[in-house]
Amino acid sequence: MSLSMYAATVPPMRHMLKSLKALLVKAEAFCTARKIEPEVLLSARLFPDMLPFVRQIQIASDNAKGPAGRLAGAEVPKMEDNEKTFADLQARLDRTIAFLDTLKPEQFEGADERDIVLPLRNRTLEFKGATYLTSFALPNFHFHVTTAYAILRHNGVEIGKQDYLGG
Repeated sequence: MSLSMYAATVPPMRHMLKSLKALLVKAEAFCTARKIEPEVLLSARLFPDMLPFVRQIQIASDNAKGPAGRLAGAEVPKMEDNEKTFADLQARLDRTIAFLDTLKPEQFEGADERDIVLPLRNRTLEFKGATYLTSFALPNFHFHVTTAYAILRHNGVEIGKQDYLGG
């Protein structure tokens, strides 16, 4: 049996978004226990030219709902990118997971050959669905999930590989 485009997209993204939600809980508890203002972690970066933690979560959300929606031929929900608290980020991840939950396997039939046109700021990328998923969408999604994890770990939040991988 071959791996469907749905199975390669929605379940792993949903799983990692749930792991991010658990990381947010641990990050907030870390701030509370150490009497650290949440803004310290929310604005933390690995390096000055990298995006802060909040943006990593927002972009991970975008890189789940966008590719999944495009591959399914569904309308991708827009989000304002105005989250400022751990609760705001939790709510965004909940909305992203809820969107993924609306997508059905049959919407992904033929998605491997679907034309995906992705307009970026300074260029437009064109893919077939399978190439889009494997060489662009999943790597981008995992980059931002991993970077969010690394920011928290770098700042002393007591998390490990199992927290990243989730239950």
